[in-house]
Amino acid sequence: MHSPQPDTSETVVIPLFETVIYPETRTKLQVETAVGEALIAAMKNDGSVSAVGLTVKSGGEPSENPAGALYTTGTLLEIAHIQPADDGYLVFAHATCRVKAVTLSEKGGLFYAVHEPLPDVPDLDEDARAEMLAGVKAAVHELSGNFQGSEQFTRSVDKMASVDQIMGFVLPFLQVGVGEKQPLLETVSVRERYTAFLQLLVNVNESINLRIEVARKASEKVGKANREAMLREQLRVIQEELNGDEGSSGEEGYRERIERSTMPDEVRKKAFAELKKLEMGGSQHHESQGIRNYLDLLLDLPWTVEEKKEIDIEEARRVLESNHNGLEKVKERIIQHLAVMKLKEEKQGSILLLAGPPGTGKTSLGKSIADALGRKYVRISLGGVRDEAEIRGHRRTYVGSLPGRIIQGMKKAGTKNPVFILDEVDKLAVSHQGDPASALLEVLDPEQNSTFSDHYLEVPYDLSDVLFIATANSLATIPAPLLDRMELVEISGYTKNEKFAIAKDHLLPETLEEHGLDADTLKVEDDALVTIIERYTREAGVRALKKQLARIARFVSTKIVSGTADLPYTVTAEMLPEILGKEMVRQDVARKENPPGVVTGLAWTPVGGDILFVEGTFMPGKGRLTLTGQLGDVMKESAQISLSLIRSRLPLTASGFDFFASDIHIHVPSGATPKDGPSAGVTLFTTLASLVTGRAVDPTIAMTGEVTLSGAVLPVGGIKEKVLAAHRAGIRKVILPRENERDLADVPEDVRRELTFVTVDTVDDVLREALGVALHGPVVPYSERRCVPAHDL
Repeated sequence: MHSPQPDTSETVVIPLFETVIYPETRTKLQVETAVGEALIAAMKNDGSVSAVGLTVKSGGEPSENPAGALYTTGTLLEIAHIQPADDGYLVFAHATCRVKAVTLSEKGGLFYAVHEPLPDVPDLDEDARAEMLAGVKAAVHELSGNFQGSEQFTRSVDKMASVDQIMGFVLPFLQVGVGEKQPLLETVSVRERYTAFLQLLVNVNESINLRIEVARKASEKVGKANREAMLREQLRVIQEELNGDEGSSGEEGYRERIERSTMPDEVRKKAFAELKKLEMGGSQHHESQGIRNYLDLLLDLPWTVEEKKEIDIEEARRVLESNHNGLEKVKERIIQHLAVMKLKEEKQGSILLLAGPPGTGKTSLGKSIADALGRKYVRISLGGVRDEAEIRGHRRTYVGSLPGRIIQGMKKAGTKNPVFILDEVDKLAVSHQGDPASALLEVLDPEQNSTFSDHYLEVPYDLSDVLFIATANSLATIPAPLLDRMELVEISGYTKNEKFAIAKDHLLPETLEEHGLDADTLKVEDDALVTIIERYTREAGVRALKKQLARIARFVSTKIVSGTADLPYTVTAEMLPEILGKEMVRQDVARKENPPGVVTGLAWTPVGGDILFVEGTFMPGKGRLTLTGQLGDVMKESAQISLSLIRSRLPLTASGFDFFASDIHIHVPSGATPKDGPSAGVTLFTTLASLVTGRAVDPTIAMTGEVTLSGAVLPVGGIKEKVLAAHRAGIRKVILPRENERDLADVPEDVRRELTFVTVDTVDDVLREALGVALHGPVVPYSERRCVPAHDL
């Protein structure tokens, strides 16, 4: 064997990744560009070149620490040929002997080693070496027998005369890590090295045989499952022939549960039919899981009312009064509904719809009703639901089918008579997947919901014991047929005094508890609460009010934690700008004076009432009417009616205003806000009358109502909200249609005492009260018109 003498010169190192090269082996290596160029340069100078091949340790990079990342034992490589490759150079080499790197160094991105030879310890004689060679070849043959087409591989091994050659030829094909290959290279004893290699071959062969055995057993298991399925099908046929009713799939648990359940006979018959399918198909049948889910739903649903609790009207009244301030009419309507349920033995004949602005307590009212009745409370949100299957469920033929939200809610409740809240019923959407609002018609119809049909359930379900309570912010988006099936209970909002009571009795204690505070650490003065309500919130409900109280609690919590607050910390109205910032609400107030053509009107908004100023002016022109302020079609028509009415009742000779030589411009401020509705006719008419007569309207007078072309004043809605807005703005007198006088009963007594109400029938009454003028008769009085009886035509 070739044994080079110790070499003190530095030799280029070729790092070997995931491979070990053994002596007496010819190989080709992919090297980096820098290594290849260095070898080519050395070959040109000396005619031949050698390199040291050192294997990189697992998980190491030679650039990190050459001495620690590379094994020090390698092979000396005689470079025979070098050719360019895609990512560097391809080096053809002959491994001559084992060497040990004495030192390792890095220069210019290359690694160099001073090496010394590592000769073998010849502890095998020729006979033992021949026996070992034969044993290695036999082991290679046995190993190759596990693979088809390995004859060419074994023929190459048979021609080799050295175990070292076989070692270098075979090991690259085996799934053996560097940690097992490197010790073979480092072993200097020939006996130990050959023995270790032979043992490695035996171990690899056993591992392959083990994997083959595992694969064979897995295949046998699959074959056994197929055989069982075939036998099960044969058993099913035999049972059908023998009219056997009992299955053999181990589903006796379902059968016992179905027999013990309280489901109706029709449903029990359906359950047994599905159970029979499960028993015949077996647990491996593709529909078995779907059938199990269906049976679980039938068994989990409540089918009968387990306990009928007596409705205590006084207890219900007490719970509603303790949980909610104000809303007297709403609470009285709920008590009436509960009284009807008590007389009809809980079979109510209507479904409640609580409609009102956000934050007015609609959902919490439903929770209070459940507490008052001692029933389970279930809530589902319908906002944005656009799939009919969300209500009626999916048919079981679809993969991943589920019951609808109604049935899921009943399963969750676990009782047949819960209080079921349908939140945001006005926000249902329509899409190509159906109309969920139409699917709700059956749910909310007392005449139909006793046999509610869910596509997944496939059997009728009785919902007549459920107390359904729907909530909505607006009635405009609820389809008329659905609205017709519900009893409307309108929640108009809270007055300032009601908000103050709610904040003091409910919101502030809840906020303190949520932030780890109590009444001994934080106090909010009454004046501060009033200021928050008037200057930092603008809504019909109290949701924004609670957010502002939470901001105060967070501010005080920070003070307490930092140790800069004296307890109890008292918040006054003067401290609010520091805590909450500048006032967030700009409320219109009555002006000190109005020029001719400016009138204060009343409007309804989703967050309560408001006042608005209608302004008019004129200029030389041709009798045109210009309207601005993002007015809707209804308000535009009201303005045109008012102009026609003014021109017919205040002619040129009476008013001194030339309609044909002047252009009139009417504007409603806050032009970025769309405005529409049938309640601005009186205000628009008074604006035009003030403009053409040159008389100013008292700024403390506000008005609402619609007018007709004949001068009649029609009633409008939202009187309570409008009157409250007038009161907040400092208005002293409110002009209303006479038919709206009955709506004043909804206005709190303290507000009514501070306002003067004037009810009117015609626009004559309006101008007499607002401008102190009387209208003239029509341009052509009715007495001068020639009326022809119909029979003379």
